[in-house]
Amino acid sequence: MISTGTKAMLGRIARKAVWMLLVLWGITIVSFIVIHLAPGSPTDLQTTLNPMAGEAARERLEALYGINRPLHVQYFDWLSRVLQLDFGNSMSSDARPVMEKIAERLPLTVGINVVSLALTLLIAVPVGVLSAWKQGSLFDKAMTVLVFLGFAMPGFWLALLLMLYTGLEHQWLPISGLASLDYASLSPWGKVLDLVRHLVLPVTVITVGSVAGMSRFMRSSMLEVLRQDFILTAKAKGLPARVIIFRHALRNALLPVITLLGLSVPGLIGGSVIIETIFALPGLGQLFYTAVMARDYPLIMGNLVLGAVLTLLGNVLADIGYGLADPRIRAQGKSR
Repeated sequence: MISTGTKAMLGRIARKAVWMLLVLWGITIVSFIVIHLAPGSPTDLQTTLNPMAGEAARERLEALYGINRPLHVQYFDWLSRVLQLDFGNSMSSDARPVMEKIAERLPLTVGINVVSLALTLLIAVPVGVLSAWKQGSLFDKAMTVLVFLGFAMPGFWLALLLMLYTGLEHQWLPISGLASLDYASLSPWGKVLDLVRHLVLPVTVITVGSVAGMSRFMRSSMLEVLRQDFILTAKAKGLPARVIIFRHALRNALLPVITLLGLSVPGLIGGSVIIETIFALPGLGQLFYTAVMARDYPLIMGNLVLGAVLTLLGNVLADIGYGLADPRIRAQGKSR
């Protein structure tokens, strides 16, 4: 027999799943319309720049790609194929399957952003907690100055500065690509080290921008928690600072950070377009940029759908994180 609580939980999961599917469907409709309203066409690069291609050639290409049909017909044809997990073929010259092109670029982009996110948490959470605990101290003021510098510094500008200083002036690190010219002749550990050296600058640029925002959120949330009555009572009892911070305050202060983490999930694939372009990294961000420039509709939609799925997944993970961080949220969920 299934208990009443289990039935209620399954009902909530089913309703949430239906709602997520409806939202995803709405996102695909809006995205499909917007990318087709943008000026330009997939046939422009193949006809406009070719003096031998006339209007007849353009019409044949449009018929080949199916973009001469009404927009709603194109959408439902695309949707019927997506329901079979077929995102079609790219409109670029290689005409490869969209999922194949995404799959080969996805590991690099996800890897860079996961490492950056882990470093951001390792740096931003302790900095935010200590800044709140030592509010008004020299450490807090110094971190505030550094954080605002991080906010004000555009990522592409920081990337160019690091490339100039560490790559051109001192030649400490490579400034572009994913492997050196002698990569094939390196030992296994040498190949790993070469890959790490190529990724140091991109990861650093992404991490600097993320730490600035997350540490401020952590500090603000921690200050709010430290003013609450149960923290004041713990201080009055003479509990050590370590116990007050990590056992009583930190869990409650993590809720805004969990929200940011949920919003960061779609950034795992789309948050590094500029950085990948600057450092010439063959990742998904660079692929999406080239697809937009070429008006490669199937490839653009494949990236957008993946981003939408990750956004919805991030919301679900944030809800789960709320329950893990705050027992009161779990209690409310069980009582419904």
